[in-house]
Amino acid sequence: MTGQTSKPLLGSELREAVVHGSAGGFIQEVNVAGHRLVVDEPRELGGTDSGPSPYDLLISALGACTSMTLSLYARRKQWPLEAVTVRLRHAKIHAIDCADCDAKGGMLDGIERDVELRGDLTVEQRAQLLEIANKCPVHKTLTSEISIRTRLI
Repeated sequence: MTGQTSKPLLGSELREAVVHGSAGGFIQEVNVAGHRLVVDEPRELGGTDSGPSPYDLLISALGACTSMTLSLYARRKQWPLEAVTVRLRHAKIHAIDCADCDAKGGMLDGIERDVELRGDLTVEQRAQLLEIANKCPVHKTLTSEISIRTRLI
């Protein structure tokens, strides 16, 4: 591809996250869309547990997106959904232990997601909301092919 310029992967209208950390530890300062937070690793992994870990943020994003998507869907349908609680856990699992996975060698990331719906919903409405949980944008991103371009600047 000599002489060709590549198109930007993403449009300029998207939010940018800026992450900065000292090379002496795991603590990272994150600035995203005017919000500041600290990310770290747990003590047992060598961090100081000053904030959530990167995987904590990943499953939190999935949980928040799931809850938002279900709430939006129920509002549009005018269903009596009062609240959504999503509990998530992340772990590395052996691929051979994953019946639903294509890969059968090495380690995979596993996420368990429990969705609790509060409200006077029918069995059919609950079943439909469970299907919708798998259609939240973050779920779709995590289960699709992702292109990440990294440049040294």
